[in-house]
Amino acid sequence: MSSLMEPNYTLLAFLFAQKFVYAEAVFVLALLRALLATAAARFSALLAAALAAAITLTVFAPALNLQAHPVYPVATRALDHGQGMTALLCLMAVMLASGVLPGHRHRWIDALHGLLCLGLLGLWIATMF
Repeated sequence: MSSLMEPNYTLLAFLFAQKFVYAEAVFVLALLRALLATAAARFSALLAAALAAAITLTVFAPALNLQAHPVYPVATRALDHGQGMTALLCLMAVMLASGVLPGHRHRWIDALHGLLCLGLLGLWIATMF
């Protein structure tokens, strides 16, 4: 028999992945792609790394005592838009673009990013039901 106060573990997993896993993992993958790719794929990977770094910095701003910065409220509102998924979907699109633009190499980066996308989107869909 379940209690009313028992947490929904699917929702907790989604929130944890949304805030502390996806952007950080994409940051690492985007830096690897930027080092290993050439031409337009490198530029797109650097853009994805910058966006992932901005998302991560915004999430950890209160712990770093950076919430007094004038950019913080705007960044927080941007991360809260669309249940927190709008910024992550934009990051996902930029990282996916780096895999199809000329100059991309090492398909294993795309495979890892695809697994991250499937995991995050699967948890997001599972929390809707």
